[in-house]
Amino acid sequence: MDPIHQFAIQSIVDWHPFGVNASFTNASLFMVIVVAAIALLMLAGTRSRAIVPGRLQSMAEMTYEFVASTVRLTAGQAGMRFFPFIFSLFMFVLVSNLVGLFPYTFSVTSQIVVTFALAILVNGLVLVYGFYKHGLHFLRLFVPSGVTIVLLPFVVMIEILSFAARPISLSVRLFGNILAGHITLKIMGGFVAALLGAGVFAIIAPLPLIATVIFMALELLVAVLQAYVFAILSCVYINDAIHPGH
Repeated sequence: MDPIHQFAIQSIVDWHPFGVNASFTNASLFMVIVVAAIALLMLAGTRSRAIVPGRLQSMAEMTYEFVASTVRLTAGQAGMRFFPFIFSLFMFVLVSNLVGLFPYTFSVTSQIVVTFALAILVNGLVLVYGFYKHGLHFLRLFVPSGVTIVLLPFVVMIEILSFAARPISLSVRLFGNILAGHITLKIMGGFVAALLGAGVFAIIAPLPLIATVIFMALELLVAVLQAYVFAILSCVYINDAIHPGH
C-alpha cells in the first residue's frame, strides 16, 4: 500500500492547447468541489437572516466574525478592505484541508504548487498595494529604524531575503503539514489491514486502529490550525503593505 499514491495527479479530461498541458485533473475537480461547497455553505447560511440563527447561519456568522476579528487585530481597521481576500483564502484552505480527510477524496493543499500559488498571490498583493499606496516609501519596509549606518546594509539585505523567502515558508508549512498527516494516516491504516490478515497477530490490530483514530483527531486539528496560520500570516504580511514604516 503506497502512501504516496494518494497524491498522484491524474488527468480526467486531456487538453493541450498550443502544446501546453491544461488538462482537467483530479486536483482541478476537487478545487471546483471546494469552491462550490464554500459557496453553498455561505449562501445557505445567510439566506434566512433569522434573529435566532440556525446551525448553518451560526456557522457562517461565527466564521465571518472570526476572520474579521483576526484581520482587525493584525492589520487594524485599514486592513478590513482586504477582508474578502483573507476570508476567501481562509475558507479555501480550511475546506480543502477538511475535504481531504474523507476517504477517496483528494487534498489539494497537499500539492506544493497549489500552496505556493496562494503564497505568491499574497506576496504579489503586498508588493502591488505597497507601491500603489506608498510609492517608493514602501521600501522603508526593508529599513528598520534604530539601526546604525555600519550595520544598515547587512540588515537591509537580511530584510530583503526574509521578504523573498515568505512565499516559500508560507507554502511549505501548509503543504508539509497536510502531506505528513495524510501519509501517517495511510501508514497506520495499512498496519491495521496488514495485522487483520496476519492470523494470530490480528489480536493486536486494535492498537494501530486506536492510533489511527488519535491521528485522525490530530489531523482535524491541524486542518483548522493550518488554515488559521495561513490566514493570520497573510494578514501580517498585508499589514506591512499598509504600514511599511512600522
